[in-house]
Amino acid sequence: MKRRSRLGWLELILGVLLILLGVATILLPGKVFGGLIVLFGFAAVIMGIGDILLYIRMERFIGFGPVISLISGIVSVMAGIMLVVYPGAGVMVLSVLFPIWFIAHCISRLSHAGTIRLFSGNGMYYTTLILNGVGLALGTLMLFRPAFSLAAIGFIAGFYLILLGTDSIILACSNVGMR
Repeated sequence: MKRRSRLGWLELILGVLLILLGVATILLPGKVFGGLIVLFGFAAVIMGIGDILLYIRMERFIGFGPVISLISGIVSVMAGIMLVVYPGAGVMVLSVLFPIWFIAHCISRLSHAGTIRLFSGNGMYYTTLILNGVGLALGTLMLFRPAFSLAAIGFIAGFYLILLGTDSIILACSNVGMR
């Protein structure tokens, strides 16, 4: 019987937290600019740490590090700390940095698509491509239309967080999350 690696458990926990945060964001869109901003910050820090750990873990096996994952992790941690420390800056962060975080995280996941295909097969590969392609489109839309971003941030962010959570749970349950 195969055991889950630390990366698999981290992805599973992250996926469940992201789905719960996404559902709460959709159900309570007015709260996004209040207490949920701090939760977004914690989620960003956790995702950033996960990306940095993925960089460290993959560098050892492929001889060079997926630098995009490291950069995405650093940006996620910085954005998350800013949201936790300065929740009043949440409007600015959500209208500018949040879309950049979406885009950076999607690019990071897409850069690992080859490795995911190798370990998990075509199904997970195509799921990753579709989910992160949708996230890339949403992040780009929010970046170029900040008014749209502010008006619909609860629904867009909630939907995307559910997609990210689903992607993390699928990844955790695949061969990538096993030892």
